[in-house]
Formats: sequence, C-alpha cells, structure tokens
Amino acid sequence: MVRNQLYPEVRALLEANEAEGAPAIETLSPVEARQAASDALKAVAGRPEEIGRVEECRIPHPERPIPIRIYTPAAQGPFPCLVYFHGGGWVVCDLDTHDAVCRAIARRAGAVVVAVDYRLSPEYKFPAAVEDCYAATEWVAANAARLAVDPCRIAVGGDSAGGTLSTVMCLKSRDEGGPPLALQVLVYPVTNLASFDTPSYREFAEGYYLTRAEMEWFRGHYLARIEDAQSPYASPLLAPDLRGLPAALVITAGCDPLRDEGEAYAQRLAEAGVEVTCTRYNGMIHPFFSLGGVFSQGRRAIEQVAAAVRACGAYVAAARE
Repeated sequence: MVRNQLYPEVRALLEANEAEGAPAIETLSPVEARQAASDALKAVAGRPEEIGRVEECRIPHPERPIPIRIYTPAAQGPFPCLVYFHGGGWVVCDLDTHDAVCRAIARRAGAVVVAVDYRLSPEYKFPAAVEDCYAATEWVAANAARLAVDPCRIAVGGDSAGGTLSTVMCLKSRDEGGPPLALQVLVYPVTNLASFDTPSYREFAEGYYLTRAEMEWFRGHYLARIEDAQSPYASPLLAPDLRGLPAALVITAGCDPLRDEGEAYAQRLAEAGVEVTCTRYNGMIHPFFSLGGVFSQGRRAIEQVAAAVRACGAYVAAARE
C-alpha cells in the first residue's frame, strides 16, 4: 500500500500497529473495543499537564446523572469555556481517554473545559448521546457564574463523533432557543452517516488507522435503524439550513476517510454565512488530534483549538456587529 502522503512518524505508527497484529475493532465486542481503545490511547496521548483545578461532577438527568469533568485554570475568571465531547464512534472512549487533550486545551486557552461523559452505544442508541450533550451544554450555561465562565464565551467542541455532537449542539441551540454559543470546534467530524461514498472514503478505506469497516461497525451500534441516518442530528451535513450558527473551526486530517465530509460541512457553513476557518493537516490520520504524545501535528492542532477558544469572545463581538 502506497503511503507516501503520510508523515514519517505516522507511517512508523501504522507499521508498528500492523506488526503487533491487534484485532480489528469491528471484530470485537463493544466492551472489548473500549478496553482496547483505552489501552491504545494511554500510550500515545502524552503526559497529562498540570491545571489549576480538576473537579468531578454529575449533572442531574432523568435517564441517569451525566458525569462531567471540569478543568479550571489557576487564574482569576471569568474564563471562556469549551464544552468538550470526546470521540470514539459513540461506542468507545470516555473522560480518561481524552484527559490529556482537555488539560492541554484548558492550559493553553486559559479556559474552563467541561468534558462530558455521555451515554455510549449500543447500550444507549441515538439520540441518547445527543440528549446528554445538550443537557450538559444547558447546564454549563445555567451555571456559568459558579464555573467562573463568561456566559457570552461558551464554545462546544469535540473530535470525530464528538465533533458531530458539537455540530448538533449548535443546531439544537438555534432550533430550540437554547444557550447562545460563541464557537463550534469540529475536529474531523462525522457529518454524514447516510453515505460513505466520498473520494476520501474510497482512498483511505483501509490501512490508515480508521477504516470504512470500523465506521460501518460504529454506525451499526449507534443507530437503532439505518433510517435514523437521515436525521440532521445524526448527519448534520443533511440539515436543510445552516444559517444562524456560531462561528466554526473545522480541522481535518489529510489521510482520513472522514476528510471530505468534514470539509463539505465547512463549505456549507461558509455558504450559509457562518464565519469558518477550515484547516487540513496533510500527512495526518484519524485520530492524530488525540496522539499528541507522538505526533507534533497533534500538538499543533491543540494549539490551534486553544487559540480559537481563547479568542471566542472576538467571534461573538464580530457576530453582533
């Protein structure tokens, strides 16, 4: 397989994984896949950075309390805030797998980061994760003073499935008169579960970490029925109207099956009059953003996200003019 597009350290990681011969995720049960994902990310996420305060909390919810982890800088607020939804195909990963990412963003942005441990599939099918994330977003807005957060500088963001959930938070907040959001941070989001027919899906279907077979496995666990993929809250690229949404930072990886749908969503946002910055990290794979311990480009992307969150008050000011 030709991998000349990849950074050398990315090729080295893929070759090491192949030599190890770990089973493909789609051959595992969800419980086995969660353990495998946790073990894999621990080795490459990087050392967790010190942050002023880390607090575990549970948000009341009719279905079950929603665990969150609050990262607060050692400084005086009010701070900008990023409500963060982790990736993992709605099936794997949790607060611990993305702890290093959240700490790094909070430290570099000088922001409060609230990480949300939403319900996972297949135990809880779509739209359970959407409901949890929206409840958490509403809770953060309602408790801004307690969190030392500027209520005008609340952003939502996440990677992969978490990026999808972030797009949906913006759609729901607009459609349902929810909390005003200053920014959406979408790191290689899934934007169309209804179709995997894009050039990037065809080119990177296998051999580049995330595969088409894995995405089919994730989709099968997440959706109760394939018709649910037509919902804009599962496939935001299918939303008929993207006007009135907050400014967006969209990050994609050059060698990722999800690349084209992420960039297509950024283009649709721009066409709808939304302020958009879209950056493709060439030579990178899904999930490079979470691999800052081994990829310099992962650390660079975290810096970019932190800068956007730090400046999200400027996005709000621009939107008001």
